[in-house]
Amino acid sequence: MSRTELDGLVRLYPASDGSLRGTTLLWAHGGGFVHGGLDMPEADAVSRAVAAHGAAVVSVDYALVGEDGSRTFPAGSDDVLTAWSWLVDGADSAERLFIGGASAGANIVAGAVLRMLGHAPATASVPIPTGVILAYPTLLAAQPAPPAGLRAALDANPAADVFGPSAVRAMYETYLGGHADDAPLTAAPGLATPSDVAGFPATIIVNSEVDELRVSGEAFAATLTDAGIATDVSLEPDTTHGHLNRPEEPAFGRTIARVTEWMARH
Repeated sequence: MSRTELDGLVRLYPASDGSLRGTTLLWAHGGGFVHGGLDMPEADAVSRAVAAHGAAVVSVDYALVGEDGSRTFPAGSDDVLTAWSWLVDGADSAERLFIGGASAGANIVAGAVLRMLGHAPATASVPIPTGVILAYPTLLAAQPAPPAGLRAALDANPAADVFGPSAVRAMYETYLGGHADDAPLTAAPGLATPSDVAGFPATIIVNSEVDELRVSGEAFAATLTDAGIATDVSLEPDTTHGHLNRPEEPAFGRTIARVTEWMARH
């Protein structure tokens, strides 16, 4: 690749020798739509780890919602799409281009892909990714109740039980700058029906095991599967939400290996 940095919006991680040579990943960190940045492990450590497998990585410093309520949806989504268009414009014809994100970043990525497919607010036509990577995504403002096994695990680990209905609804209302009930599909991709996701790329979803947000990831995976989209969905054992932000834990390496092996097959 021969590219210049995009006005500070992205940070570039050059590829090392590895199985993913000829591949580029556009990556969006999490942070509940209001926190995070390019130096957090979920951005920097993930980007370095994927680059070590041979992929170039473009980490996006998308707009966060400000304390004054500015830069609400679709500001962050617009930034991801700007970075994607820039990436596509600079790619050569043989390059395989993936897009992915963690937690709130995974929401923004999934919504951006739906915008590429024409859902409002639609964007100018751009090539869709080779594949989509969603790590412990939040995709619904109003989540279904967790199954009994997950509910018991959350009750046994109160420190992990931080994404109950009221907390998630408040997070989305901050993101939207308005009522969560009015969330468009591209801000709450878990609302999608099988017909909504027609044309969606192959997708891998890795959920944290003890994480109420995994309910929305599993719901979205079921929708993709019902639509005939190649979907790989799994739980990372013995994890709570945000395990890619803790590279010292064994689950970080396991998830990177799972994702990069999947990328190599697509």
